[in-house]
Amino acid sequence: MRQTNFRFICKISQMLRLGFIVMTACINITIAYEWTWLNLPRKHISYYFNNNPKLKTMCAEDISCPYKDCINETKCWGYEPFCNSLIHISYLNCPWDSERWAKTKEEQFNKFWITADFGMISEKLQEMTTLCKPVDENDSSLQCVKYLRYCQAKNIYFNFSSANILSGNDRNRYREDIIKPGQVGGHCQLDANILKSQGEHKSPLQSWYAELEHYTSLEFYPMDPKHCDLILDKPTYLIKLDAGVNMYHHFCDFINLYASQHLNNSFSTDVNIIMWDTSPMPYGDFFKITWKAFTDHPIIALKDLDGKNVCIKDAVFPLLARMRFGLYYNMPLIPGCHGSSLVKTFSEHILHRLNILQTGPLIEQIRVTFLVRNTQYRNILNQVELWSALKTGGEYEVTVVDFNRNMPFEEQLAISHNTDIFIGIHGAGLTHLLFQPDWAVVIEIYNCEDPGCYYDLARLRGIKYMTWENKSKMTQEDEGHHPTLGAHAKFTNFAFDVNEFMRLIHIATQHVRNHPAYLTAQKDIADRTVKYNSTNIIKDEL
Repeated sequence: MRQTNFRFICKISQMLRLGFIVMTACINITIAYEWTWLNLPRKHISYYFNNNPKLKTMCAEDISCPYKDCINETKCWGYEPFCNSLIHISYLNCPWDSERWAKTKEEQFNKFWITADFGMISEKLQEMTTLCKPVDENDSSLQCVKYLRYCQAKNIYFNFSSANILSGNDRNRYREDIIKPGQVGGHCQLDANILKSQGEHKSPLQSWYAELEHYTSLEFYPMDPKHCDLILDKPTYLIKLDAGVNMYHHFCDFINLYASQHLNNSFSTDVNIIMWDTSPMPYGDFFKITWKAFTDHPIIALKDLDGKNVCIKDAVFPLLARMRFGLYYNMPLIPGCHGSSLVKTFSEHILHRLNILQTGPLIEQIRVTFLVRNTQYRNILNQVELWSALKTGGEYEVTVVDFNRNMPFEEQLAISHNTDIFIGIHGAGLTHLLFQPDWAVVIEIYNCEDPGCYYDLARLRGIKYMTWENKSKMTQEDEGHHPTLGAHAKFTNFAFDVNEFMRLIHIATQHVRNHPAYLTAQKDIADRTVKYNSTNIIKDEL
């Protein structure tokens, strides 16, 4: 906080004997708080204020606070102690049958909320247990949820002297022998029995147990420079990543990191991020621009810490990409529901921080994006014929894209966010559905016998999902040829009946045109256009 009295003015006032009124004015003059650091979507501000009442009070008292309209709104995410179902955020709807997953609608709703929405955050906060207890204010601490799937540590010490990352030949990115007994710990009272009991989920992308199982009560204070080659004073997230070349897998990393920020109650970008990658090889990251939504600083590679003693003042070990019953990779998503508030706010958060703007919808046309693949398998053999059918009549603005490593990712996001109907065959590029507008439709033209993957992701995001319904109107090139699995639909190519394709497009079009969010957005665009034209007419007359 930058709020400083102008004492030097007051001193001058006293010296010049300008009087009591001037002195009183000096005492009250302050430099305004720098609010730009908050950098949240405006619709998220009131939720953050209500979870941080001191900041809310500061805004109320600061004449320069740009969020005055947010301080009187009673809103909450859903995991705060004061929150209840009447005021918490919710885009959740359960209009369909649960298929015996729940006995009542209330149970169906609650299961989705706890497993796929902010109820999951509430559950994790209730699980939080202190494993190493501080005794004085300079002590360390370690708190974790069950099975060490998420942890917070204060004043933690790491000894990487025997990590052997740079000089080793092991290219395994998920080695579990980096930290040995005595090489991690803090100055606090450790409950070794509780720590030892948390190893059931030990696995590279399911738990932090392998990295923290040897946590030890140290005799020294970790932040003492004589014990540390490197001291990290900024809050620091340590993260183990899934495949950075695959959007579906990598965004499982990002969405769990966002969920972890809620657990930590901080969305500051003035943080360090250490990539816990135990290989000396570079990490291929096709989506690295996304890190700008989480940090202002370069990502620290674990290999850069090889051989060093590292002390971290505030460390967070986030939720991981492939946790059992996790978000969203291993999530058993209850049937019949859609609309995770957590996933929707994640989408809004990323789009806001990367400055991806919504420029539509268009007044007349529906914006269609057709995703093509430059791969050996899962190509649409008659895709030109399908594009031509879409372009006939002028109802659709058609964009054909190949989202590859040569197209900047922010450009890809701008396209997907400004897409009303997104079409593609089964593949990681369909993960772009996370960033489509609320009224949008995603058409996985064929799911290649993997029906749940993008259907569930679309349900989480809360947008309409469609796929091919009549296999008799689809031609498969051959049975498919996986090198080890044999025949499989993911390893061949397809052609689709044009008339059936257009039938699905018309269904999607009606959904878009009748969606309340689309109608509201269209009205806003029309109103702005009228206002703009009226202003120009007045200027011309003047």
